[in-house]
Amino acid sequence: MRELPLPPQLVAQARQYADGTRTPVEPRNAATVVLLRPGATGNEVYLLQRQTSMAFAGGMCVFPGGGVDPRDFDSSVAWAGPDAATWAHRLGTDEATAHALVCAAVRETFEESGVLLAGPSYDAVVADTTGDDWEADRVALEGRELSLTEFLNRRGLVLRSDLLGAWAGWLTPVFEPRRYRTWFFVADLPEGQRTRDVSTESSDVTWLPARDAVAAVDEDRIFMLPPTYLTCLEVAEYADPDAVLLAAADRVVEMFTPELTGAGEDVTLSRPAHLEPVIERHLG
Repeated sequence: MRELPLPPQLVAQARQYADGTRTPVEPRNAATVVLLRPGATGNEVYLLQRQTSMAFAGGMCVFPGGGVDPRDFDSSVAWAGPDAATWAHRLGTDEATAHALVCAAVRETFEESGVLLAGPSYDAVVADTTGDDWEADRVALEGRELSLTEFLNRRGLVLRSDLLGAWAGWLTPVFEPRRYRTWFFVADLPEGQRTRDVSTESSDVTWLPARDAVAAVDEDRIFMLPPTYLTCLEVAEYADPDAVLLAAADRVVEMFTPELTGAGEDVTLSRPAHLEPVIERHLG
């Protein structure tokens, strides 16, 4: 991804937020999941290309995800794996929000890919979600006719929070009209499950080696927002999903907000300092 200077009018607008002339939009909490599977050349990632008509990130390739729903806070959901207190530490937030973010991550992954990070017990996972009955439940979840708690309870399933890893946090820049405080999770595609082209918000879906996804952005064949691109760049450095999840095990997410950097005609957006070595290795 070439680091292009920001347009002068956008820089001027951003500075108005910095000096208090304008008030930023309140961000909405969201969760996104980097769904991984092993490939011949390393980690592969599941990507959706958003409809060009979408108000936010139209036409961009993204990971499954979306905003937190009020019902994601339901503490009665059947749960296995690390508890809300552990997730609160990992995600750098309070327990109620951490619980809702994990639920949103599991729900949105199922809604947008057909992959369900849940099982009949704490050590089992659903093997197949391709039947018509599963699709009916997925549509009901997507349409908010069914909550995640109701869905799991009806099927006698428990949410497998241990199948997720905490990876990163990105807050949309202050000058954007739509803002999200997004926590990035990582997960390995459960054995036996298959992704399906089901999301109403996407025009195309694909599995790509993370390195190929980065190259496709570099060559302007697909487009990504910086958080998605940099996440692909980072997970491409790991041998397989197990290595990514092992790296996630001791991560504590710090929310990062891109800010203006540079001067004159060379103003760009800042990047997390811990990713600079990754970017330097990519640039050679």
